[in-house]
Amino acid sequence: MLSWALFFLIVAVVAAVFGFGGIAGAAAGIAQILFFLFLVLFVAALLFGRRLVR
Repeated sequence: MLSWALFFLIVAVVAAVFGFGGIAGAAAGIAQILFFLFLVLFVAALLFGRRLVR
């Protein structure tokens, strides 16, 4: 999921360089959502993953 966030961030930067503001904004928004979703799932895995191992 982090790789998808990085991909959309790169798409947003390239689109912004070429002047496609709408596409850049949409790609940046998608990258931001994916990044925060990754963070939530990562923290949940850290917290709940250890309980399942014991």
